Amino acid sequence: MELKPGYKMTEVGVIPEDWDLLLVSELANVDPENLSASTDPNFSFNYISLEQVDFGKLIGTFREVFRTAPSRARRVVRHDDILMSTVRPNLKAHLHFRSQVSDTICSTGFAVLRAKPDATDPAYIFAHLFASPLNKQIEKTLAGSNYPAINSRDVRELKIPVPPTIEEQRAIAQALSDVDALLAALDKIIAKKRDLKQATMQQLLTGETRLPGFSGEWEVKRLEELAEIRSGGTPSTGEPSFWDGDIPWCTPTDITALNGHKYLRETSRLITPLGLNASSAEMIPAQSVVMTSRATIGECAINAVPLSTNQGFKNFIPFVKTDVDFLYYLLGTQKQGLIALCGGSTFLEIGKTQLAAYEVRLPSTKAEQTAIATVLSEMDSELSVLESRRDKTRNIKQAMMQELLTGKTRLV
Repeated sequence: MELKPGYKMTEVGVIPEDWDLLLVSELANVDPENLSASTDPNFSFNYISLEQVDFGKLIGTFREVFRTAPSRARRVVRHDDILMSTVRPNLKAHLHFRSQVSDTICSTGFAVLRAKPDATDPAYIFAHLFASPLNKQIEKTLAGSNYPAINSRDVRELKIPVPPTIEEQRAIAQALSDVDALLAALDKIIAKKRDLKQATMQQLLTGETRLPGFSGEWEVKRLEELAEIRSGGTPSTGEPSFWDGDIPWCTPTDITALNGHKYLRETSRLITPLGLNASSAEMIPAQSVVMTSRATIGECAINAVPLSTNQGFKNFIPFVKTDVDFLYYLLGTQKQGLIALCGGSTFLEIGKTQLAAYEVRLPSTKAEQTAIATVLSEMDSELSVLESRRDKTRNIKQAMMQELLTGKTRLV
């Protein structure tokens, strides 16, 4: 590969000629302070476990006393330390500890990196924990290991490409931090919108709040009065002629992959007409509601295309007086009631007869059902726009990391 002028090839890829490839141990002190066995048994501290950190975010801390604290509670954490997860590092449970709180201890499942002030900026090291060059080194270290963990010695020997000045490091870290701030703001807005939607669903789907122009009592109906209920099935997996056809075949995994979005447009597997006819699977017309009825109960979607499902579903083909979007939202509020139908069994499953007799309360007119569903659909659309913007921003950050942390684009 021909290199651009001013660049050189290194173990971690191409970097500018005036950059260095340095060991983590040259940039930071690793695990500089640890509690000893002789620590005062009554010493009280804030404890950060691996479970308290999620992709750069501190979810919370536990207050612990040394004599009863977990045996892993040993690493002393100071302001601006970097907590690098060494257990299952692929989960990236890393943290830049910016708090001024002094009595903080973290698990030995982290390596604590304390930046050397004359060598690096801690935020620059932190950014590299999520970047490809460093994570490829970690993957090589883990190769062949039965347990996905690295040790502090491994951490010290990791290599990071470093600009010639701390000012350039800080400029890179700040640019990435600005994008992180935008992502955090979007996450906050999305969370508020979701809370608002939940509150609105509670008000509108119970009749607690009525939309303008609607009055009169709601009615109680059995689900079999609102829709035809069909089940699913699985063609024999040993018969090749039943599979890889043109009929979408839905499993609970397809619903999980929607992450709460309303419409199911494709499935991961397809069956043939032969497979459909040779099993208990049935065709479900588009604009029906498919609902999981085994193990995970009550996860719903509206199928945008005709499909079939496996036996882990009960599917609702709405009658003419039932609004499909309203039925989707209504069923989404019934999970606890549907689980109760399972009678405490260790393997949760709802039978078709039980489901058919299940009663729900709803508007007596389709017009009010549609009006309620329209309000909730508009809220879903707002959420989708925000989530799309957040996803695009995440992609932009990944591209920025690739450019900035390898020196392909220079800020100074």
